Amino acid sequence: MGIEEAPSGFLLTTIEDLAGYFRKSSLWPVTFGLACCAIEMMAAGAPRYDLSRFGMEVFRASPRQADLMIVAGRVSQKMAPVVRQVYDQMSGPKWVLSMGVCASSGGMFNNYAIVQGVDHVVPVDIYLPGCPPRPEMLINAILALHDQISKEPLGVNRADAVAAAEAAALEATPTSHMTGLLR
Repeated sequence: MGIEEAPSGFLLTTIEDLAGYFRKSSLWPVTFGLACCAIEMMAAGAPRYDLSRFGMEVFRASPRQADLMIVAGRVSQKMAPVVRQVYDQMSGPKWVLSMGVCASSGGMFNNYAIVQGVDHVVPVDIYLPGCPPRPEMLINAILALHDQISKEPLGVNRADAVAAAEAAALEATPTSHMTGLLR
């Protein structure tokens, strides 16, 4: 049986699928814990939950070696430029996971000192709710990010998609200006 006679999809795959598989299997997160959610993030890397099963055993201290930023905890106005600087220093392709309700929406801190969602600073790929979210929830969010990464396009299509997502995130209305039932 030659390769010409093999059923379609049996041995062959696309370059995008192969690159997606390799990318999702080798995520290197940057250390960026800001509050109590960071304790749960550290617990997820401990032997009980073992993030090394997913190729993430080492949290990088340098953003130039990382491609995943897990923003764990509340982001203050003073810390927001640092978050953006670390994000800009990361090598591409790069992804952001917003861990906890404080990082996702400001949480219970609805005041002038806390950024009401890290998506006003960097584009976020996955939001993880909870106060604080359990390590199992972080692992589930990482697996959801793996699915998202494996389906991403390559080349010019990816660059266009990333640029559009970042522009939309940075042009979004700040949650402090939104009105609704709680205002």
